[in-house]
Amino acid sequence: MNQSVGQREVENRILKLLTEGDLKQLGSVIQDVPADDIVLIIERLGAKQQAVVFRLLHKDEALDVFEALDPLVQSDLVRGLRDGEVAEIFEGLDPDDRVWLLDELPATLAPKLLHGLSERERRLTSVVLGYPQDSVGRRMTPEYVTTRMDYTVADTMARLRDRIDDAETIYMLPVLDDARHIAGVVSLRDLIAAEPDAIIASIMSEAQSVEATEDAEHAARKLTEAGFVAIPVVDRERRLVGLLTFDDAMRIIEHEESEDSARQGGVEPLRRPYFATPIMQLVRSRVVWLLVLAVGATLTVQVLDVFEGTLAEVTVLALFVPLLIGTGGNTGNQAATTVTRALALGDVKARDIARVLGREARVGAMLGLLLGTLGFLIAGFVYSWQIGAVIGLTLVAICTVAATIGGIMPLVARWVKVDPAVFSNPFISTFVDASGLIIYFLIARAILGL
Repeated sequence: MNQSVGQREVENRILKLLTEGDLKQLGSVIQDVPADDIVLIIERLGAKQQAVVFRLLHKDEALDVFEALDPLVQSDLVRGLRDGEVAEIFEGLDPDDRVWLLDELPATLAPKLLHGLSERERRLTSVVLGYPQDSVGRRMTPEYVTTRMDYTVADTMARLRDRIDDAETIYMLPVLDDARHIAGVVSLRDLIAAEPDAIIASIMSEAQSVEATEDAEHAARKLTEAGFVAIPVVDRERRLVGLLTFDDAMRIIEHEESEDSARQGGVEPLRRPYFATPIMQLVRSRVVWLLVLAVGATLTVQVLDVFEGTLAEVTVLALFVPLLIGTGGNTGNQAATTVTRALALGDVKARDIARVLGREARVGAMLGLLLGTLGFLIAGFVYSWQIGAVIGLTLVAICTVAATIGGIMPLVARWVKVDPAVFSNPFISTFVDASGLIIYFLIARAILGL
């Protein structure tokens, strides 16, 4: 998110006052800053500075700011606040937001915070905590308003007014039968438009729902693609247990896509804003991947060593090595990114591996023909037509292999229950580098008679 000039000036002033320890002036400055800007500023501060700034906020604004922070930043902030402050904030959170925070806190701190909740809030939070870590049940809200098929619109509106302060959303109401099974849904818009004595069964719509143990990302995408404001979460008997709201769905998707993009780039996800991440954590998020890729890159070195004689006889071949392995790596990464995205959207399943292999092989071959033709013409004109033939055929082969491997690697990862992003770009690049060089030198030997 881009910072405005005014926001940067405020941030610089806050940092200056923090450094000088002028808390009285700092408190005065903070009171005039909108909550959204305070969130951005806090996420760019160190843990100790975050706690100082947060304590200077008004009580009402503090909860709004806290709820808008990333869960890991919330976790850092909790450790910097006094027990009484933490208990008050924790009580004011929605149950699903509490669970986001609890998932990031040390296990020893969670029971203490739960014990300090009121009986009602502890019960609601325990419902959400009872579901698996990556399930939609873990991200749903148990605070909602329902109606029944035989209720009138007037009855439902009265029920809504009585419970409006307890519900996280009022724009979509689940309609239940006598056994608490989902019978349909009714929107606030339909309620307002209907006659007061109309029966809910006559205006409700068919309900789409997700099971509480379903993967949270899959459920979130189902909600956003359908354009719902919320979607009912049910148990195996289709009894209502909660709602997944649109804002929580977007939060889930943002979290998952941040992880995927990080791993595709060869780093572990930070899961917190950049400036709020300690230097050593930045180092740890990168060093393991660099070591793994460095070990993998020794394959490329070994291949070059095996074909050292070939390079010595035709030194011009060395000039094209960066071009060929770079093109192969990019082709594989493009295929992996496309298929990983299709997996996330549900367009492709792990069982579709044969179909994906065939499609990506054809795509790779076509890309190879286009690039290979260009490579043949340029290399042939500048060096010789034999060299041009080597480059052209190598590009066809490398692009075909890279696209095929890149396309099926995420499916293999899903099949063995590993994050597809982990298997994609870094490992594909390493594999294609080595295999591409082997293809290159074998074609060169065959055409040049080496």
